[in-house]
Formats: sequence, C-alpha cells, structure tokens
Amino acid sequence: MRLVCFLVLINVSVIQSVLADVQFFGEVQPGAVIRAKTTPGTQVFLNDKAIKVTPDGQFVFGFSRQPELSQSLRLVYPDGLSQFVPFTLSERDYQIQKVNGISKKIMKPDPKAQLRAAKDSGEVKAARAVFSPNLAFTQDFIWPLTGRISGVYGSQRFYNGKPGTPHYGVDVAAKTGTAVVAPASGTVSLSVKDMFYSGGTLIIDHGYGLSSSFLHLSKLYVKVGDTVKQGQPIAEVGATGRVTGPHLDWRVNWYQMRLDPTTVVPSMASVLAKK
Repeated sequence: MRLVCFLVLINVSVIQSVLADVQFFGEVQPGAVIRAKTTPGTQVFLNDKAIKVTPDGQFVFGFSRQPELSQSLRLVYPDGLSQFVPFTLSERDYQIQKVNGISKKIMKPDPKAQLRAAKDSGEVKAARAVFSPNLAFTQDFIWPLTGRISGVYGSQRFYNGKPGTPHYGVDVAAKTGTAVVAPASGTVSLSVKDMFYSGGTLIIDHGYGLSSSFLHLSKLYVKVGDTVKQGQPIAEVGATGRVTGPHLDWRVNWYQMRLDPTTVVPSMASVLAKK
C-alpha cells in the first residue's frame, strides 16, 4: 500500500521543494509562471481545470494579475490515488501612475480604428489559444533584449482620472533597429507588420499553452509556421503602434492568462552585470 504525505503551503513566495510527488519551480504569486514536474502519467487539475502534462510529467500554469488568493491543485496518480493540495498566493503590489491632459482622440479612437483593433485582438487571442506538444517551455528562458527596463508588469495608469488597462508586459528601452532574439525555442504563431495598438507584432508558441509576444517591432524576420531556436534573432525594436518611443514590449501568456515575463528569466541587473 502506498503511503502519501503532502505539505500545505501558506503565503510563500517561492517553491523549490517536493510536494508529495510533485516538484514546483516558480513564484507563487499573481502573474507568476510556474513550471512543475510530477510522476509520469499523473493527471493535474488547477481548481478543477485540467492541465496538460508532458509524457515525462512536466507541466506549466500561472495566475492573472489579480486572482483569488486561495488556490488548489488536484493530482490523480497513475494508480488512481487522488491528492488535493490547497495553497495561498502571496499578495503583490503594482505601480500606479496618474496622467492628465490626454486628448480625447487618444482616449477614444474613432469607430474605424476600434474595428481594426478588435480584429487585431481576435488574431492575437487565436494565436494564444493554441496547444502544441512543443517542450520548449521547459527551457531556462533568456531575455530577448537587454537594457533599461522602462515599464513593468501589472503597472496601471489613470488617464484624466479614468483607469487604463494595466500593462501586461515588461518594456525594455532600445534604439530602433536593435535586434530582438527568441527567449526560448518555439514556433511562430503570429507575425503581423502593423497592428493598431501593438504595431509590428510577433508571437512564439513555446508549447503547452505558454507563449511569448513581442510588440512595437520595426522589422520582423520570421513568419507564421517558422521554427525558431533560443537566441535566434527574430525581429528589430521599433516604435510602431501606439507608443511614444522605441522599445520592446515582451509579454508571456499561458493561453489567455497574462503573466509576468520576469518570472521566467534572471533579473536584468544580474544579466547586465555579467556583460
């Protein structure tokens, strides 16, 4: 008879320990990308939603910017034994800015522009909805561009007193034409030269629902269906779309869940210190 023990984790920020037959790596907080490994053949459910697991037991999931702090994981092992693991996310604060004097044209685009933006959004959602058996999501990610971070995940601006959409990526400032590389291997699932809000836009599918998006690009080197390797140049920094200056906006998604790219890479400071 198999004896199963488990540990309930409360208000922790990083898990790098064995929880029954599962090993987790990642920050247990809003916006985090969490990768894990369990016994091959185990079924995994996050709050009763099934998560795809690789043949060797690896999987990935994450949480939105403001999720419920109480979460749970259910594991169904190959022998049929089921295990319920509740845990609590640590709270997270975000940068809030107030911007006044924004013109009405910028605050509310004309109907034609809104239709175009809606079409763009549909294409992006379709690309992020893709499931593929690619195992690139298990790689240690690298920064697609190094430099000064000019925008962070979760930050939010209030324009003329009205809350704007939170920022769901990390911005790295650089000159137009600076090369952007793939943070991990994968397949290009979207390649559009000019979207209304995001300008030149690329999405790379890393497998099992995890994808990277690259916004405001001036030039795209790859097309839909291309396979890219980690570190391969894929585009150039630009100032396309609705921006005020050249930079890369890098975003990471687990399907439609918007996650924080900085949770899958070393700190920018540590990377720049090695140069």
